[in-house]
Amino acid sequence: METSKKKELFRMIFFTLFSISAGLVEIGVFSLLELFTNLKYWPCYLIALIFSVLWNFTLNRNITFKSANNIPIAMLKVGLFYLIFTPLSTILGNYLAEDLLWNDFLVTAINMIANFVLEYLYDRFFVFRNSIDTRKKPENNSQD
Repeated sequence: METSKKKELFRMIFFTLFSISAGLVEIGVFSLLELFTNLKYWPCYLIALIFSVLWNFTLNRNITFKSANNIPIAMLKVGLFYLIFTPLSTILGNYLAEDLLWNDFLVTAINMIANFVLEYLYDRFFVFRNSIDTRKKPENNSQD
């Protein structure tokens, strides 16, 4: 397998692993809010999603995409994604959970899977497209 294909495969693996960890953050926060508050579905989902996005962005920018791009600009681009994804997934999720009485956790899982696929494509081909592998490794300043 050529080097660029290997890099892309590892990038996808890292993105998947970090997305799973972000999913654990999201489901953990969602579960705590669902179990210990009287909030409706949508605020529980929205708060959990925000925690998950911040976690996932940080890990993927630094490790998966090894990007040295401008953090505020990259975060703004990710924010644009969520400006569209969040209202759509919140409204649809609330409709499924509150009106159609689907299980809240099932609805959240569906939203998480859609988020995983769409965000990878968006990050890879828009947010970090021109800055992949531009972050320099920190120099080792230890004296032997």
